Amino acid sequence: MTSETDQPSSLTPQVAVGAIAIEGDEILLIRRGHGPAAGEWSVPGGKVEPGELLASAVLRELEEETGVEAVCGPFVGWVERISDDHHFVIMDFEVTVMSNHAPVAGTDATEAAWVPLNQLGELRLVEGLAGFLAEHGYIDTIV
Repeated sequence: MTSETDQPSSLTPQVAVGAIAIEGDEILLIRRGHGPAAGEWSVPGGKVEPGELLASAVLRELEEETGVEAVCGPFVGWVERISDDHHFVIMDFEVTVMSNHAPVAGTDATEAAWVPLNQLGELRLVEGLAGFLAEHGYIDTIV
């Protein structure tokens, strides 16, 4: 996937992770409450802390933002997000949800919900998410 801009940034890139949780025909999403893309829907995720393993960061961010517990699965792909005030390299992993309770928004999320994949076009998604999901076979077409 391409970055938000092709201009070089003087900022130090920060590693972040995302959790792709699919149950049947639904995906677990959060509405971002802060920072880049506030108010937009995304997969749960965030920055990797110093010394933290990627898989641990995926599970920590998932629980912090949704209250959902899971097992980290395979690496899916990566994206870069670059603007004047940030440069994130985001590593997305598939997760298998272990808890069956409804997600509850926490930390950086204002909402957390299981969303039918065929309704993604009705949401204001973070830039590139629909294309990423289509590219990796989670949805048939870019919505």
